[in-house]
Amino acid sequence: MVAGWFAGDGDDFRLLGTRCSACASVFFPREDAHCRNPACPGGALEEAPLSRRGRVWSYTDSRYRPPSPYVTDPELPWEPYTLIAVELAAERLVVLGQAVPGVTVADLAVGMEVEVVPGVLHEDAETIWTTWQWRPTGVAA
Repeated sequence: MVAGWFAGDGDDFRLLGTRCSACASVFFPREDAHCRNPACPGGALEEAPLSRRGRVWSYTDSRYRPPSPYVTDPELPWEPYTLIAVELAAERLVVLGQAVPGVTVADLAVGMEVEVVPGVLHEDAETIWTTWQWRPTGVAA
């Protein structure tokens, strides 16, 4: 888990970005140092929970093991996964993330509604690394 990028559980799960008090630009991943909008005179950055739902902007699947620095156990077989770029209209940004397990590119269409949910990126005997995932709305967890 990356501290400060998301919080909550279930229906309270949200991605956390930051919003500039001067120009209202929203950033994810969060920006805590300065406003990245080149036209902004600069303002205070405040934590801003992002919309839970958005629309599929684009999608693809990962059918091969990425090269280093991506970390995987080479002893385990590669498990393909689906990536979804989701447009959050209220924030005027696109957020990339994995689809929930079981969702393939055949299940997706540009413009369909999805929601952010908590997910597991990786786990071993000592640690569970959590992340966000996108799930088509109306699909049970």
